[in-house]
Amino acid sequence: MEDAQRVFNKMPSLNVVFWNVMILAHMNCGQGQEALELFRQMQQEGVQPNPVTFVAVLNAFASIVAIEEGRHAHEQIIHSGCEADVFVGNSLIDMYAKCGSMEEAQRVFNEMPSCNVVSWTAMLQGFAMHGYGKEALEHFEQMCETSVEVNDVAFICLLSTCSHAGLVDEAVGYFDSMGSVHNVCATPKHYTCMVDLLGWAGYLHEAEDMIKAVPGKLDAAVWMALVGACQFIVTWRWENALQHRFLKCTLKILQAMCCYQTSTLLLASRILEGIFSSRERKGV
Repeated sequence: MEDAQRVFNKMPSLNVVFWNVMILAHMNCGQGQEALELFRQMQQEGVQPNPVTFVAVLNAFASIVAIEEGRHAHEQIIHSGCEADVFVGNSLIDMYAKCGSMEEAQRVFNEMPSCNVVSWTAMLQGFAMHGYGKEALEHFEQMCETSVEVNDVAFICLLSTCSHAGLVDEAVGYFDSMGSVHNVCATPKHYTCMVDLLGWAGYLHEAEDMIKAVPGKLDAAVWMALVGACQFIVTWRWENALQHRFLKCTLKILQAMCCYQTSTLLLASRILEGIFSSRERKGV
C-alpha cells in the first residue's frame, strides 16, 4: 500500500476512478479508517463520488461500526440519485445491520425498487447477527415466496439463527429442505451449524451422526463445534467416548489452520479436567 500511495500522490490529476481504486485497496487490506480518510480528502478536492465509491465507503463504515458517518453518506446517496442502485442499496443494508440498526436496514430494504438474493441475504445475516430469530424465520419465508432463488449463504444464516435460538426442529426441517426443495447442496459449513445446534441442545449422538454424514474431508470447524458443545454437556456415559474424541479432534486440528489449534486444545483440556475431577469425586 505504501508504494501504491506514493504513485497516487505523484499523479498530476485524479478522477473518481483513481480515488475509488485507492479506497477499495485500503478496504481490501482491512484499513477502513484509512479508506474513510481518503473519501473525505476526495470530497475536499471536489471529486463527486459515484456508486462504486459509495459501496466502498459503506463497507468501510460497517467495518469500523461508524453509523453516524454512514447516515451522512446515506443522505449524500439520496441527493446524488444513487439510492436506486441495487449494489448501493445492498451496502446500505449491510452497513446498518453491522452497526446494529436493523430498523434502518429494514427501511432501506423496503424502499428498494428491486431486491436480489444479496439484498435478502443481507437482511437475513443482520437478523441472525443480532439474535432476531423470529424475524429471521419470517424473512426467510417471505424470501421463499418471491422469485429469488435461495442460496447456500442464506441457509448458513438461517441455521445459525436457529442454533442461537435453540430451534432444533425448525433447523432440522430447513436443513432437510435444502436439497429436496431448494436444490442447494449442503457444504461443511451447513453441517457445522447443525453440529453446533445439536450439540448445544444436548443431542450429542445426533451431532456425531451429522459429522459422519459430512461429505468430503472434515475440517477443524466441525470438530470445534462438537468440542465446544461438549464443554457444557459432559455426562458419565460420554466420558470415555469424549476422551477418544479429543484425541481425534487434536489430530484434525494439527492438520488444519493454526488459529483453530490453540482454542480447541484449550477447550479439550478444560473438559478433560472436568472429567477427571468428576471421577475423583466419584472415587473412580
